[in-house]
Amino acid sequence: MVKRQMSESFRIGALLAIIGGFFDAYSYLCRGGVFANAQTGNIVLLGVNIANGKMNLVGHYLVPIIAFALGVFIAEVMRRFFGKYQNKFHWRQAVVLVEIFLVIIVAYLPQKHNMIANTLISFICALQVETFRKVHGSAFATTMCTGNLRSATEQIAKWYIDKDKQAINKAIRYLMIIFYFIIGAIIGVFGVKYFSELSVIICSLVLLIVFIMMFWENEL
Repeated sequence: MVKRQMSESFRIGALLAIIGGFFDAYSYLCRGGVFANAQTGNIVLLGVNIANGKMNLVGHYLVPIIAFALGVFIAEVMRRFFGKYQNKFHWRQAVVLVEIFLVIIVAYLPQKHNMIANTLISFICALQVETFRKVHGSAFATTMCTGNLRSATEQIAKWYIDKDKQAINKAIRYLMIIFYFIIGAIIGVFGVKYFSELSVIICSLVLLIVFIMMFWENEL
């Protein structure tokens, strides 16, 4: 059996995809009808409002974009800093701890602070997407699905055209990550229904599991 770093295991990828799906459902249903995971929509709406002269709304979309970019930057800084202590503490574990802390803050923000909550979710998702970029050596995203869907379809085409048996295995992994993202969204719907803002605490519990799992150095 091939040994792989635990942070690139399918199990951790699946757990993080559940969190990604939960965040999207949570921000849409509980934090003002927005999707905070990816920034394409915010960038488009930023341009639309600038074109329409609605400069008072620019900050509403610009702040989450900046927060996402800052999250990517901070993740890279943490990789460089904590990478020096790799034998004692994996840098990705440090990122997960930051995510847990920020998720707890989001849980206790009232509705009047939805913009802050969504900005923090954007920041958390940026940390996650920059830190956990591979599953079984292939590039994956756990906070959005477009790239995974493209990659799954590409691998299916390779399997069909080239009869590449490895390609279909990769396609299945991509599709399973999308499946777990959907599961996360479903959990998010019921979480918001019964626990409202506090439901996002579920994500911190899943992240704690990820943190503990990463003490296992390798996955067989």
